[in-house]
Amino acid sequence: MSFSIRMPPDVQSLTVGGHQVLLIDDFLEDPQALVQAACDSTFELCPGAIEGKGYPGMRANAPEAYSQELVSLLDPLIKINFGIDEDLPLRKTPCMFSLTTLTPDRLGPLQRVPHFDSSAPHYMAALLYLCDGRHGGTGFYRHKATGLQQIGVDDTERYGASVREQIERQPPPQRYFDAGDEHFEFLGRLPAKFNRLVVYSGGLIHTACVNPALSISDDPRNGRLTVNTFVDF
Repeated sequence: MSFSIRMPPDVQSLTVGGHQVLLIDDFLEDPQALVQAACDSTFELCPGAIEGKGYPGMRANAPEAYSQELVSLLDPLIKINFGIDEDLPLRKTPCMFSLTTLTPDRLGPLQRVPHFDSSAPHYMAALLYLCDGRHGGTGFYRHKATGLQQIGVDDTERYGASVREQIERQPPPQRYFDAGDEHFEFLGRLPAKFNRLVVYSGGLIHTACVNPALSISDDPRNGRLTVNTFVDF
């Protein structure tokens, strides 16, 4: 089964809240092959999901052949566009299929507010949408109390303490976060689109914008199917 990237990739560079993000449409030559691989995979509920922490759904390993294709592109793509030293080696997490399966009433407090992936300076997220625009997208935010949009190593303690205090004082509504509120200013969204890859810094405050009427499903063909990968340099 082939998971070849369409060449040359149509790389778009966008700015959200003053931060660069990349977007590549029509990413794979045959995206349905990857959807079929997801259908053939065994998904398991993410650790901590029921306890209200981490990704609110199920994951399965994506094919190694896709992972190899992705890395061959991401290494030069990220270094060129984000100004990372070309001599730094790339490290990555496994590529994982993800499906959102927790209903809003089952979400814990930390699953109901935006988050960041890592404060490491060169930690990047690469997200492939295998679902269409009805399934939302990825939203980006500024935390009003601290003024932060991106969390660096020196920001983690201050930001974490502020968010915990806000949650304890006023628990967030029992819903998937989307538009801004009194604590987080909405900066912009990368809309979901079938076969669209988005790449952004893992330090940016963001969330998966989820359509609960449609996206809560364990069916790869109908649910909010994505492939999540994280790389660091």
